Amino acid sequence: MKRRFPRLPDSELEVMMALWEGHPDMTRLEVERYINRSKNLALTTVLSMLTRLEKKKFVRVTKEGRTNLYNPLISKEEYQHQESRRVLEKLYGNSLKDFVASLYRGEGFDRGKLQEMENFLKNLDQKAVDNK
Repeated sequence: MKRRFPRLPDSELEVMMALWEGHPDMTRLEVERYINRSKNLALTTVLSMLTRLEKKKFVRVTKEGRTNLYNPLISKEEYQHQESRRVLEKLYGNSLKDFVASLYRGEGFDRGKLQEMENFLKNLDQKAVDNK
């Protein structure tokens, strides 16, 4: 059975994005620098979010001297998969067609994106045939 975890608020998700896109054993300062490229959050705010993520079991904290080192316990792919499934089920009644149509509504379909989607679907279909 796959592990289930809570949906993260946007602020905590930004911290996780920093950890996913960063490197192993990031310090609080490194996480803060990453986030502050687009926002200006206080030191205590970033520290609070890291603490909450540790309590939710999204992050492991290890001490090295006086420095805390942060590592994600849940991969970006695991989180994306669960959130995608959640959105698909709740908002689109498990209809992949409705979901994709919603993504492109009003945007128009450029030929390159249509070709990319067609190739993706052919690959999925081939995998389904291979698994039979």
